[in-house]
Amino acid sequence: MRKKVMWILALTLVLSCLVASVAFAAEEGLGQEAKKFIGLACGLAIAIAALGGGLGQGIAISKGLEGIARNPEAQPKIFIPMIVGLALIESLVIYALVISILLYAKL
Repeated sequence: MRKKVMWILALTLVLSCLVASVAFAAEEGLGQEAKKFIGLACGLAIAIAALGGGLGQGIAISKGLEGIARNPEAQPKIFIPMIVGLALIESLVIYALVISILLYAKL
């Protein structure tokens, strides 16, 4: 199962890099083909980032609350790092949004 997820992740990364490189390599006078790739890259960037961020946050919250439920005295030691981790996950999604906006600005 883990190998399959890693292959899907690697394939998604390669495809994202290919689409983004085509979009950034476009010259000043963007043709209709380049605009299609830029739109596709914007949509893929946000979709993949939102999917990954949502899954990561869900797993982090689940495990954090499970740990607190098993050992309530460790709540301060679990809760604060969990919130920091959630903020870092969310910052990656915002980074994807910024990249998407930069790509969209090329249109």
